[in-house]
Amino acid sequence: MPVVLERPPLWQRMLPMLRGFDWLLLLAVVLLAGAGLMAMYSSGFDHGTRFFDHARNMMLAGGILFVVSQVPPQRLMALAPPLYAFGVALLIAVALFGITKKGAQRWINVGVVIQPSELLKIATPLMLAWWFQQREGHKRPLDFVIAFVLLAVPVGLIMKQPDLGTSLLVMSAGLAVIFFAGLPWKLVLPPVVLGLVGIVLIVAYEPQICAEGVRWPVLHEYQQQRICTLLDPARDPLGKGFHILQGMIAIGSGGLHGKGFMQGTQTHLEFIPERTTDFIFAAFSEEFGLLGNLGLIAGFIFLVARGMVIAAEAPTLFSRLLAAGVTSIFFTYAFVNMGMVSGILPVVGVPLPFISYGGTAMVTLGLGLGILMSVAKARRTP
Repeated sequence: MPVVLERPPLWQRMLPMLRGFDWLLLLAVVLLAGAGLMAMYSSGFDHGTRFFDHARNMMLAGGILFVVSQVPPQRLMALAPPLYAFGVALLIAVALFGITKKGAQRWINVGVVIQPSELLKIATPLMLAWWFQQREGHKRPLDFVIAFVLLAVPVGLIMKQPDLGTSLLVMSAGLAVIFFAGLPWKLVLPPVVLGLVGIVLIVAYEPQICAEGVRWPVLHEYQQQRICTLLDPARDPLGKGFHILQGMIAIGSGGLHGKGFMQGTQTHLEFIPERTTDFIFAAFSEEFGLLGNLGLIAGFIFLVARGMVIAAEAPTLFSRLLAAGVTSIFFTYAFVNMGMVSGILPVVGVPLPFISYGGTAMVTLGLGLGILMSVAKARRTP
């Protein structure tokens, strides 16, 4: 009589796929996603289906996280050069015949309209981690020069579009990989000191360098205006300074405990511009106050700290550098968004992870978290 083997239920078949997951990292993501859904429900209540679209984007990111986490870091390493080359080729194609919207040439039609610069947020640190893995044990100064060139190519092409926010994210991820690969401090300190001196000079001579008709080298005019507006938003309170001023008013009006869920006047009277995307932190601050902000910041700090722990315990140089680079993306996202809404950084198009509305950014976050989970599983799986 033939033996009939019962097929195990689905949950038992999925257990091996979940083995090695970093549950502390996943807990931080779930808590931040919950805060994001609350903020989107309130700030996007009159934006049609934005709340449901935001929830759908989160589910999509969760699916991407699960799929990518099943890919071993060794296979990710094999994908690095072709993925980087493909991304750079798309950026060149955008520069040649991309689609222009609102004065920026950032998109290309390949059957569907895509923004290739988003791919480079992951492909660039992936490529740099691959490069230093090949040079492990015998790194030379020339290897760091080549790494800076590999980073400068996509950053330069993205800045030319122009897209300062995305270029900043790609640059921060790449610099994190180069730094953790062993970049000497004597090469790190001079540009940091030079940058600090430049900031002091800009603040000291703001009336002269921001005067009408003065043009700065390298930066586009709108980028120059953003910096000058940051230094003195009251210069044009109903124009270029409106975003910063309304964001600061909303944050301050929240006080210690906030006005309460769905009770934000600046939000619901539509004084906060882009309240479901770039400036959602202002809406969150108004309704949940300083205590809510501290909880949100604590969540991001824990997420970044957990990512760095995963990087420190990774089994190979490639995994360590990749995890550190991806973690730096989350840090830059949160720091830049909160900084620009609070009036301490220029306004750039950088969303707040898990909180701001946006499908493309959510896909990038899902990819990054999937990579971190893949590294965590490689650390724990024999």
